[in-house]
Amino acid sequence: MSGNEQKYINDAFETNWIAPLGPNVDAFEKEIASYVGTRGATAVSSGTAAIHLALQLLEVSAGDIVFCSTFTFIASVNPIIYQGATPVFIDSELDTWNMSPVALQTAFEEALAKDKLPKAVIVVNLYGQSAKMDELASICDQYGVPIIEDAAESLGSTYKGKKSGTLGRFGIYSFNGNKIITTSGGGMLVSNDLEALDKARFLATQARDQAPHYQHSQVGYNYRLSNILAGVGRAQLEVLDERVESRRNIFNLYREKLGHLESIEFMPEMSGTFSNRWLTTILVHENEFNVTVSSIIEELAKKNIEARPLWKPLHLQPLFEGMQIYSHTEQNVSEYLFNKGLCLPSGSNMTEEDQMKVIDTMLNLFN
Repeated sequence: MSGNEQKYINDAFETNWIAPLGPNVDAFEKEIASYVGTRGATAVSSGTAAIHLALQLLEVSAGDIVFCSTFTFIASVNPIIYQGATPVFIDSELDTWNMSPVALQTAFEEALAKDKLPKAVIVVNLYGQSAKMDELASICDQYGVPIIEDAAESLGSTYKGKKSGTLGRFGIYSFNGNKIITTSGGGMLVSNDLEALDKARFLATQARDQAPHYQHSQVGYNYRLSNILAGVGRAQLEVLDERVESRRNIFNLYREKLGHLESIEFMPEMSGTFSNRWLTTILVHENEFNVTVSSIIEELAKKNIEARPLWKPLHLQPLFEGMQIYSHTEQNVSEYLFNKGLCLPSGSNMTEEDQMKVIDTMLNLFN
């Protein structure tokens, strides 16, 4: 917490605005839109809800297909299933670890040949790093297919001077407890299409028609963010730039102390982009000390330090067994990253002393 949350929470209580509407919700939407540079924003209960609403706005339904990054958390793709549509997974590339333009182009060419273009493409900006949005957008524009930019992990990052999450038809952010700023649970849908955002609010509020009584003509959802949690978000947004600086400092210390190890490779930051470094992530290559991702995790765990592998690609998940995957090359890049990758402790409030415990443990393994 930033320390200023209680002010906004108290305002909610004192004005008796507790429901999923109120001054904090309205202000949080305006402040997020102002920060990222979109015309508007709609506050919702989670980043997953924001993706679901974006798919609804694009009229994705049963029988449709949606292209989606495979190297991501399952929340990026679950809303496709909610809609009865079918995900088609797109591999990563090594410059950003995000969606491969090469694989996307192949997927579109085959989809066109089958006369079955996707209704949307969900591009994920992983661990704070933006995908190659110019290349991806050019391909999608060629086929007239809109992009939903999943920036759940990349709020505060930029791509060629533009804020991450603002480069598609719709952008989504997550304020889950592990994100760079949090409302404990919450999300935001952003766009320059104000009419679409109004419809998103309508759908997120049980799709209640304008009438003196309760009347409903279509299916809606209970997806709006509470006025209390929006107050937490407003205080968090005030320190977002400080959080980004903190995460980048943590990354820089890891790189300074571990960068000389030939078998460790840090996640790249592509030229023209600025990553919030939400998590410091590395690849562990073969080495003379037989240090592996699993051995690092085990050694850190002995000291009560948690580390995790990178995201398991969605096409390898039991839930999506048999789903189509388009690889970047003959070797699937996302599988390579998963097998070699590790997330290091990276919390904004991490002390240098705590970080050095992680670093010293790893150095001892390589000694």
